[in-house]
Amino acid sequence: MEQLQVKDVSVTYPGRTRTEQVHALDHIDLTINRGDFVVALGASGCGKTTLLSLMAGFISASSGDLLLGGRAIQGPGSDRGVVFQKHALLPWLSVMENTEFGLKLQGVPKAERRDRAARNLALVGLQDFHKHMIYQLSGGMQQRVGIARALTCNPAMLLMDEPMAALDALTRETIQELLLDVWQKTQKMFFFITHSVEEALFLASHLIVMSPRPGRITHRYELDFNKRFLQTRDARAVKSSPDFIQMRETVLGIIYGDERAGEAQKELSHV
Repeated sequence: MEQLQVKDVSVTYPGRTRTEQVHALDHIDLTINRGDFVVALGASGCGKTTLLSLMAGFISASSGDLLLGGRAIQGPGSDRGVVFQKHALLPWLSVMENTEFGLKLQGVPKAERRDRAARNLALVGLQDFHKHMIYQLSGGMQQRVGIARALTCNPAMLLMDEPMAALDALTRETIQELLLDVWQKTQKMFFFITHSVEEALFLASHLIVMSPRPGRITHRYELDFNKRFLQTRDARAVKSSPDFIQMRETVLGIIYGDERAGEAQKELSHV
């Protein structure tokens, strides 16, 4: 069974001096199974991006273990696709060339990689844009290319670091719905970071809320708002439902409380 396991993971970064350290993550335990859409929320500096970077293999844990499919994560790999806040596409390549780029690096024959890339471009609604250059696309379409590229190597897991932060509100909602369609069709593991509580509640099958530094998982919720949308195709009805609004206020209360506690701690440390 495809599964990502984060076992008692802590991360400490060097500080300003040799004796000073930044404790970014503290004893994180998290299991993500095939078909889970896990979203991480928390005040700025709570370690969300550090946790994603560990899963991607960009950095190593100071202690603890990360396993994907029972194998230790020891660096980046094609079993994990990453979608960044900025699309990170290659502007001198076409949409098709960007989408198939990972397969080209792996030495996959041209016909096969084009076929796989075309299927994923169709999955994100870009089947008519194969020959377009990246600069000819809107911001939302560029992020769709990023999603298609991440999917084309057929990873077990998609890691998404605030991929919609730079998009306008209407485009953002469209991409949210697209992501849920992709998730439903592929049943891959998703780990998604956002600062938007509404976005988190709408997308997540599992929501984790993290505390300010050192980052810990303080709250966990299982949600079904994403499935309600997939059944009804009515995002507005889901987001305006009483239980959605109640959950939004609950989570906002947790995050704002954490932020106020963090500010109070900073003030005390300077007294």
